[in-house]
Amino acid sequence: MWWRSASFILDKNDSFLRDDSETRLLSPPPSSSMAQTLDPNLTISPYYQTRAAHHGVVTSDWLAQAHAAAGRDTATPSSEPEASLNSIGSDNSFSVIDEFNNWRKQPDLAEAVAAIRALASVIRSSQATTMMELQNELKTASDSLKSWDMTSISLTAGCDLFMRYVTRTSAVEYEDFDSAKSRFLERAEKFGEISYKARKIIAMLGQDFIFDGCTILVHGFSRVVLELLKTAAENRKHFRVLCTEGRPDRTGLRLSNELAKLDVPVKLLIDSAVAYSMDEIDMVFVGADGVVESGGIINMMGTYQISLVAKSMDKPVYVAAESYKFARLYPLNQKDMVPALRPIDFGVPIPSKVEVETSARDYTPPQYLTLLFTDLGVLTPSVVSDELIQLYL
Repeated sequence: MWWRSASFILDKNDSFLRDDSETRLLSPPPSSSMAQTLDPNLTISPYYQTRAAHHGVVTSDWLAQAHAAAGRDTATPSSEPEASLNSIGSDNSFSVIDEFNNWRKQPDLAEAVAAIRALASVIRSSQATTMMELQNELKTASDSLKSWDMTSISLTAGCDLFMRYVTRTSAVEYEDFDSAKSRFLERAEKFGEISYKARKIIAMLGQDFIFDGCTILVHGFSRVVLELLKTAAENRKHFRVLCTEGRPDRTGLRLSNELAKLDVPVKLLIDSAVAYSMDEIDMVFVGADGVVESGGIINMMGTYQISLVAKSMDKPVYVAAESYKFARLYPLNQKDMVPALRPIDFGVPIPSKVEVETSARDYTPPQYLTLLFTDLGVLTPSVVSDELIQLYL
């Protein structure tokens, strides 16, 4: 591990996250053309539906849809969802799932951060009169969010970390209920802000590893990787990016459009051309759906094979992931995790006797990763377990 915390950079440049004492605790669904080719018995996981809505997933008419996705308004999300939070306290029919879905409508807001915001609203709207009742309400709301999508690693980890960060304060032992509730809400909002700003912290740390004239391979569409590359470009670094197409989503196509708008030289690769192009690549950048206890990552399908090729050719593989994606999981192989299913469109009818692999992600062991850029600092994979212990204590 190199930098223990990113706060010193933010304090120096932006006066960002001034109090670092608590940071440790830290598009519509697939189109009908795709749906027509699916097995009617196949259940698409909410995890993948969220990716489809937020990542501009494209299908057979991919080029037109990609241009449309690239032209969307990418303004900074507002600090409040569509429903006014000021009136929630008087609404006895408050639903944490509805609140979560309101926050999820913001394309640039991560699913875990939407859950954290929704849980903060639970505190704000609570009618509890004792700390036990309030904690039980939070626990019930957290369990509801986690059960909403059992395949989302970041959602589960975000809820668990929220509960530990917000409820574990000695203040509740010495203050009256109203003051303790206010303390809970203060910590909840602070945790939400820390989580929302994590992407900026990671971008500031990771861009230092990009040098002039380098060529970067990126797999899929990761908002934190895009922010990192955008920060490097804004700092007048000259580099080029190779984007994998990322079948069947072709999310790499959307990333290439976003990079082109930043005037970053970009080239699209079909997924099977990774090994062919690896000799011209200086480094690999990928995001993560989850960082597990071994120091490995669970990410979009294809990350594992790209890491294997990069390792064999001695190219560094860098992971950009927020700390709320640190999960208490220890997969031993590719099948040792809850599958996240996605639709597959080959463009032609597939006989019913032909089995199609529909998993949306794979597991990359830590030995194939070089460094992880997180809002906790720049970590080696071996340090991840230590960070997880501190986060979940």
